[in-house]
Amino acid sequence: MDTARYDVVIIGGGAAGLSAATTLSRALRSVLVIDSGAPRNAPAAGVHGYLSRDGMSPSELLSIGRNEVVSYGGTVIDGEAVSARRTTDLFEVMLGDGRRFSGRRLLVTTGLTDGLPPIDGLREQWGKGVVHCPYCHGWEIRGKRIGVLGSGPMSVHQALLFRQWSPDITLFLNDTVEPTDEEWDKLGARSVRVIDGAVASVDAVDGVLAGLTLRQGSSFDMQALAVGTRMEARSAVLQSLGLSTQAHPMGMGRFIEADATGATAVQGVYAAGNVSNVMAQVITAAAEGVMTGARINADLIEEETRWAVEGRLGPFSAASEADVSTIVLGHRPNGLDDGQETADMRHGAALKE
Repeated sequence: MDTARYDVVIIGGGAAGLSAATTLSRALRSVLVIDSGAPRNAPAAGVHGYLSRDGMSPSELLSIGRNEVVSYGGTVIDGEAVSARRTTDLFEVMLGDGRRFSGRRLLVTTGLTDGLPPIDGLREQWGKGVVHCPYCHGWEIRGKRIGVLGSGPMSVHQALLFRQWSPDITLFLNDTVEPTDEEWDKLGARSVRVIDGAVASVDAVDGVLAGLTLRQGSSFDMQALAVGTRMEARSAVLQSLGLSTQAHPMGMGRFIEADATGATAVQGVYAAGNVSNVMAQVITAAAEGVMTGARINADLIEEETRWAVEGRLGPFSAASEADVSTIVLGHRPNGLDDGQETADMRHGAALKE
């Protein structure tokens, strides 16, 4: 749809944004998706846990999603939204290149960024030998020598979780994690090795992860490394509307608060996917997009119904008013009998006699 004004503007063209756009386009809504082209899972070889799409590359999944949105009349453009503001009855979105688009509703599905510990070689292996989610990558590293890098309050939990996929798990405390007595008992009971000391580097041979080296010089052979990242919502656009991020209750990062249907504290502004749910996998984000898209459509229907009741959907002429008055009041315009109804009643009475 070649217009700068839409029913819904969606910022973020990942699984959540494209699923919402498909839902809204199929509901005959004019939809614009603005995508910066920087998906969180771009380094990964494939998407996992996504029914019928398991192992598909992230780029292929998004390409299919874009085509589906367009096939239903939606519009997808490349660009980076930098801010948004509310006008009288619209949300205006500003792009970095100066373009502006408006929508009656705004959905933000910008995802999050993964903050990695500052360790040499770690980022180069991110999405390859270094993973974070067992449900996304556990099968691919099953049975291997897996290290878990201590990086925050969930590291012990992560080590115990990956123990399901391999009997050979080593937790590197990295001068960051200090297990409680109860956690030490759990780690021992599950035969998880624990190594003290700060990690200096993640080592690779011919681009393949090979192990870790501590600052004091010890090296450990590893075939995979799990890291709990600090997840930060990409929230710049939402912050320009007065929304701020909230600290995750489990210390995993920061997110934008939204209810189960995606509604935020700002009326007309919605969020879905990792920007509001840091633990959402790709398929979870897609499901949230569908749900939020349906909620936005319902919100628009409620508004349009209210407009219809108020007579705002079209001109209400004197003739239209007369027609409605006749339907509602019969021959009593303004509540006064014009004599016709009385005559009709007398005629009816005569017929009955």
